[in-house]
Amino acid sequence: MSRKKELLSLMNIDVSWLNDDVIGKNIFCFEDLKLDADNCQKCILAKTRNKVVFGKGNNNSKILIIGEAPGKEEDLTAEPFVGRAGKLLTEILLSIKLTRDDVYITNTVKCRPPENRNPSNEEIKSCASYLDQQIELISPKVIILLGKVAAERILNSSEPMASLRQKIHSYKNTNIPTLVFYHPAYLLRSPNEKRKVWEDLIFMRENINVS
Repeated sequence: MSRKKELLSLMNIDVSWLNDDVIGKNIFCFEDLKLDADNCQKCILAKTRNKVVFGKGNNNSKILIIGEAPGKEEDLTAEPFVGRAGKLLTEILLSIKLTRDDVYITNTVKCRPPENRNPSNEEIKSCASYLDQQIELISPKVIILLGKVAAERILNSSEPMASLRQKIHSYKNTNIPTLVFYHPAYLLRSPNEKRKVWEDLIFMRENINVS
């Protein structure tokens, strides 16, 4: 084990999937960013949160998944997409032979809004630099946006979900293809809509190379 890997292991960071070139590229920058987010006091959500939910997964993944905001269980565990919605997301990934360790998952804001309300524009703007830097460091081949809040934040669009699905958008002025899926929490409330996720996955596989 290299000295860098040894140091990361002592920090309780899983390095089993990393090589030294990858570590040298961005792992320390990513951990610095996480530390900054963990101590963030930029908006009122800092006063009500239990834990900052920075994100989880492979931070060199080709697939970046962005949700809306942490919920109650996420706020307690500091992990994104746990509970019923998280279980459904795991099942969706497994349907295309991916695990949560194959992707990186985060949210538009890193702290839970009280009563699980949608994050305000001010809260989203306060957290924007963290998400933008995550995207820059991960440099994914595709971004998947879960739900309307994430779509509005990343695409700067107020179009309805039905109009945003099944299209290839771009992240800001980059060429990173960006897709919009229904949020797992919505699918739990509207189980008849679940088939649309499969349609979206097929669309992704037919139109975007993530190999």
